[in-house]
Amino acid sequence: MRPLARYILLICLLWTVDAAAETVSVVTRDNAIRSESRFFAPVRAKVRYGDRLTVTGRKGDWYQVSAKGVNGWVHKSAVESRSYSVSGRGRSAGGVSADEVSLAGKGFNPQVEAGYRNANKKLNYGTVDEIERLAVGEKSLETFIQQGGLLQP
Repeated sequence: MRPLARYILLICLLWTVDAAAETVSVVTRDNAIRSESRFFAPVRAKVRYGDRLTVTGRKGDWYQVSAKGVNGWVHKSAVESRSYSVSGRGRSAGGVSADEVSLAGKGFNPQVEAGYRNANKKLNYGTVDEIERLAVGEKSLETFIQQGGLLQP
């Protein structure tokens, strides 16, 4: 085979493989691409709801992915194959927030929430909102797990 023909064949093959690559969408508010296929492995990149990741491999319940110029691992519970399209990020003329899209994907909307509040008036929603705002750093969580012996079988 001539060198030019080989080159063209190689380009077509790579283009076909790239076009067939599986992509998944992040379905959690925030998550991480990790250096290894385990929870609390070092974080290589942060990803957010709706980000698209290219799947390059699998290992048990973990997807090996490529995104944002990095390669690493994401647990299958943080992604799904379906994609969602939202016009705009954050709140803007007719746009919706990423939180609203996430809740809608789980079957929640303002009407469902209002109905739940009306049926459960004694629940303390302020405390729920306060707990949702809590953030624990990766390092603190890893220290807690190690000191608590939670990594032992």
